[in-house]
Amino acid sequence: MGGGPAGLLAAQHLAEAGNRVIVYEAQATLGRKFLVAGHGGFNLTNGEPTASFATRYAARQPEFACYFQHFSAAELRAWAHGLGIGTFVGTSGRVFPLEEHKPAHLLRAWLEHLRTLGVELKTRHRWLGFAGETGLRILDEATAQQTVVHPTATLLALGGASWTKTGSDGRWTAAFEEIGVQTVPFEPSNCGAEVAWSAFFREKVGRQPLKNIALTCAGQTMRGEIMLTEYGLEGTPVYALTPALRAVLAAGAPATLTLNLKPELPEAQLLSKLAGRRPGKSLASFLADALKLRPPVPTLLREVGPEQLPAAPPELARLLTSLPIPVTGLRPLEEAISTAGGVAWPEVDEDLMLRRRPGTFVAGEMLDWEAPTGGYLLQGCFSTGAWAARGLAQWLGAAVT
Repeated sequence: MGGGPAGLLAAQHLAEAGNRVIVYEAQATLGRKFLVAGHGGFNLTNGEPTASFATRYAARQPEFACYFQHFSAAELRAWAHGLGIGTFVGTSGRVFPLEEHKPAHLLRAWLEHLRTLGVELKTRHRWLGFAGETGLRILDEATAQQTVVHPTATLLALGGASWTKTGSDGRWTAAFEEIGVQTVPFEPSNCGAEVAWSAFFREKVGRQPLKNIALTCAGQTMRGEIMLTEYGLEGTPVYALTPALRAVLAAGAPATLTLNLKPELPEAQLLSKLAGRRPGKSLASFLADALKLRPPVPTLLREVGPEQLPAAPPELARLLTSLPIPVTGLRPLEEAISTAGGVAWPEVDEDLMLRRRPGTFVAGEMLDWEAPTGGYLLQGCFSTGAWAARGLAQWLGAAVT
């Protein structure tokens, strides 16, 4: 159930092993979120060394280290190559298809391969819940008819709860709770942070980038580029710090992102440059000439800095490298790139089979895990799908004997 990357890869592996596989998808087309993920550059995985790859999955690092041994980033690239889609590692370590390959090309080649394997692809078939020990209630939205199917084994890959237009709405949690499976409430991950900018700041700055910065929250620091927006901040460093921000906000404590505008400049060099400011030269002109800190930096300093900006080099250096930006909240779940929450880990065994429902497996964003952008999200979905297919195949073999 579910035609995203986790479900489709599991279907491929199971079909290649000689099993009859049917994929049910509620939407009119397969892989909709897979395609949406490619709109900003189709980042399939990451070229980070295998030894450190699993550290990106925080508390779930031990489980994902196991999944990656079974289906790694290298194997994902080989899988794409087998579909005729070459890949390359970008300067940031992210892995992309070659420029001539669009997301739709990969998905089209993948679906055609599944059809050649005999996989049945049924769209506009919505899963409504469980029926008995093995049954699945399914609504055929083309005919409005409900049926119950009794597969030998089931893999559920129904997604998280962001980007609902792709079908990932999280409504499946109600059916899980009906059979006693505990789920963790969904929360936004990899999303923007809200800041209570003044009306003047919103009007003057609008949307503008800050490049080559470092951002810190709760002792974690991320470098990259952020975007000042009408509601606050967004960008890869902000997304990566979402879990830390969420934890601080949940504890009811003031949440702050500390911005370093010149992380690559040693302190001694920064102080030397600041000491060269001539009397009478405006701060905005000086920052632009000496440090290449052009608008909107002066406006930002006045927005969140002290009422009277310091002139002495040590105090100004501290402000430029430790500018506190108060965060009032996170963007809504619907806007998040991904979600935390889902099926609680104690509810599944080491093969990702539900302990309360033997023969039913789960994979992808349904599980309670999160990872940063940069290819780690898709890799996690692919690897959990491959691992669940492995467990399902082993369970089928044991059931047959």
